[in-house]
Amino acid sequence: MANQNHDGGAYLIRGARPLGGEPADILLRGGTVAAIGAGAAQAADGAAEVDAAGLIALPGLVDLHTHLREPGREDAETVAGGCRSAAAGGYTAVHAMANTDPVADTAGVVEQVWRLGRDSGLCDVRPVGAVTRGLAGERLAELGAMADSVAGVRVFSDDGMCVSDALLMRRALEYVKAFDGVVAQHAQEPRLTEGAQMNEGEVSDRLGLGGWPAVAEEAIIARDCLLAQHVGSRLHICHVSTKGSVEIIRWAKERGCDVTAEAAPHHLLLTDGLVEDYDPIYKVNPPLRTAEDVRALRQGLADGVIDCVATDHAPHPIEAKETEWSTAAMGMLGLETALSVVHHTMVDTGLLDWSGVAERMSAAPARIGRASGHGRPLAEGEPANLALYDPAAERVVDPAALESKSTNTPYRGMTLPGRVVGTFLRGVPTVLDGKIQ
Repeated sequence: MANQNHDGGAYLIRGARPLGGEPADILLRGGTVAAIGAGAAQAADGAAEVDAAGLIALPGLVDLHTHLREPGREDAETVAGGCRSAAAGGYTAVHAMANTDPVADTAGVVEQVWRLGRDSGLCDVRPVGAVTRGLAGERLAELGAMADSVAGVRVFSDDGMCVSDALLMRRALEYVKAFDGVVAQHAQEPRLTEGAQMNEGEVSDRLGLGGWPAVAEEAIIARDCLLAQHVGSRLHICHVSTKGSVEIIRWAKERGCDVTAEAAPHHLLLTDGLVEDYDPIYKVNPPLRTAEDVRALRQGLADGVIDCVATDHAPHPIEAKETEWSTAAMGMLGLETALSVVHHTMVDTGLLDWSGVAERMSAAPARIGRASGHGRPLAEGEPANLALYDPAAERVVDPAALESKSTNTPYRGMTLPGRVVGTFLRGVPTVLDGKIQ
């Protein structure tokens, strides 16, 4: 793909297709897009050439919802390993969730995660700070100190746990206004999901598994949209999974609430019918829902009611998944397959074009997370964060071939479209020819 006899700081990407345009050359130099089009080749003295014929040039993807597990759960994933997965998936920035051990509820822990990401050199890691100390839902964490730290935290979430106390949630929303932060809520009313194992519905009734009602998600979303509007703060809803949630968020936006929302790739494709065989690979929080919910999520993403796709990449060691359903951990890998799943569910169905994909997988998450330098269009003078994607390729997902330390992908053996061929972070290739650099 690339001729490595070059000055080490410049790359000429030959014949890639920018969004909405004809194939063109793109020159990357000094961390920025130096030129696009006819003048790129003339200015490319000493640059390595990358053959990108037939490839789409996308802005580097940004994930608002990644579990990197470090510190404390390095048996499942490390920051370095998660960055490898991110780069392989076309990501140049990820937001690392706070449910580590120790919890990322202090400036010290978020700075540790930030430095581990910086040391990897493969992806910018932006730590997400916990809303409450220890994710216990009792007292606010050190929100201001985390915001003022070198990590510059702007997203706060107790993901995995809901901030179910309405007064505490109000205080958090009020607090983050001071530094343009956002509270990302895991919408799950705990009293309504005690003992829940999967989506409440026909399949759970037939299997005899504890049901997880849609209203447990929808009630918290409705409450928090009203709270956010009341205090004039930003609210983000994690992993929306039900038709009713989409309708509530649509209503809230029409009211003028400053609310954004994400959908996970697995909720755009998989349904609760997969649980019929009790395979824990399909156990996730929130659970896989019905085909009707899947259709509503896709339409909500197409309409912009759901602002972005976020992977909820959740690695687990083998023993946490290869066990009985009732004791298995919840969560799925997502970083390396997200773009292909969106290609399959949104582009191939005509619901989004590639510009829409770039908006929902790069620009919107970067705006919500305040990830400066990311989510920018591929234009002269902009940071050279981009992914080269082959839309004509196909692949059978092989868990053993993934970059993650874990293998718990729900897409194993599935044929998905597309392939990330190259990823560049500030003009430096992190992936070339589909291989980590």
